[in-house]
Amino acid sequence: MNFRASVGECLRDWEELQDSFQRVQETHRLYRQKLEELTKLQGGIASSITRQKRKLKELSLVLKKCKSAVGSAEEKEGGTIQELQSLIKERQNVFFDMEAYLPKKNGLYLSLVLGNVNVTLLSKQAKFAYKDEYEKFKLYLTIILLMISFTCRFLLNSRVTDAVFNFLLVWYYCTLTIRESILINNGSKIKGWWVFHHYISTFLSGVMLTWPDGLMYQMFRNQFLTFSMYQSFVQFLQYYYQSGCLYRLRALGERHTMDLTVEGFQSWMWRGLTFLLPFLFFGQFWQLYNAVTLFQLARHPECKEWQVLMCGFPFFILFAGNFFTTLRVVHQKFQAKAKRQ
Repeated sequence: MNFRASVGECLRDWEELQDSFQRVQETHRLYRQKLEELTKLQGGIASSITRQKRKLKELSLVLKKCKSAVGSAEEKEGGTIQELQSLIKERQNVFFDMEAYLPKKNGLYLSLVLGNVNVTLLSKQAKFAYKDEYEKFKLYLTIILLMISFTCRFLLNSRVTDAVFNFLLVWYYCTLTIRESILINNGSKIKGWWVFHHYISTFLSGVMLTWPDGLMYQMFRNQFLTFSMYQSFVQFLQYYYQSGCLYRLRALGERHTMDLTVEGFQSWMWRGLTFLLPFLFFGQFWQLYNAVTLFQLARHPECKEWQVLMCGFPFFILFAGNFFTTLRVVHQKFQAKAKRQ
C-alpha cells in the first residue's frame, strides 16, 4: 500500500511539474521572441542615429562657413546661426545618452582584452550598479594599498613584500583601465588625460615590479613607498569629497548620472573642493621629484639597471600630464569667472 501511494504521489507531482514546465517553455518562447524584436529595434535605432549624426555634422560645417561669412550688418542672421549651433550641440548630447543604451563595438583596448564581447548594460539599474561597484573597488583598493605601502615602508624591508605591493599596483591599474573602458561604453564621460594616465601607471608599476634588488633600488625604495602612501591618502580624500560633490550636482541636474570620481581635478569640482588643489599640486611635484631622483640615479657609476630610466620617464610624463591638465582647468575657471563679471 505504501509503495502504491508513493508512486501515485510521484505521478501527481510529475503532472504538476509538466504543467509548470509547459508554462516555463511558453514564457521562454515569448522571451526569445522579444529578444529578437529588441535586437532588430537596436539595429534600426543605431542606423537612424548614425544617419542623424552624419547630417548634423554636415549642417554644423555649413553653419561654420556661414558664420564666417556673416558681417556686422547681418547680426540677426548671426544670432540665428548661433542658436542653431546650440541646438545641434543639445541634439548631440541627446544622441550620446541614447547610444549609452545601445550595443556598440568595443574600442581597441577592450577588443584586445575581451574580444568582441558586448559590454553594454541595457538598464539604468545595471549601469548604476556597475558604476557603484567601480567606485567601491577604487575606495577599498586605495585603503589596502595605503596599508601595504605603510607596512613595507616602516615594518618590513623585503624585496618579496615590495614585489607583492608592486604586483597589486599592476593588477589594480590594469583592472581600472578595463572597468573604465566598460563604463565609457555605457555612457560615462571619462576622457582625455584622466584615462591615459592609468595606462602609464600600469606600465610604471610593471617596471617597478621587475626592478631587481640592489643599491639603486634601495636608494629609491623609501622615497617611492612614502610617495605611494601620500598618493593613496590623497585619493582617499578625493573619493569622499568628489562623491559628495557629484551627489549634489546630480540632484541639481547639473551632472550626468554616470559621471565618476577621478584622480585629478575637473571643472565640476570647483564648488567647495578647491582645498584639494594644494594636495594635488604637492603630489604632482613629488612625481617630478621622483623623476629627477631617478634621472640622477641613472648617472650613478654603479647604475646598471634599465629600470631606473624606464621609471623616470613615466614619472615625468605623469607629472606633466597631471600638472598641465589641472592648470588648464583652473585657468578655464578663472576665465569663465572673469567673463561673468
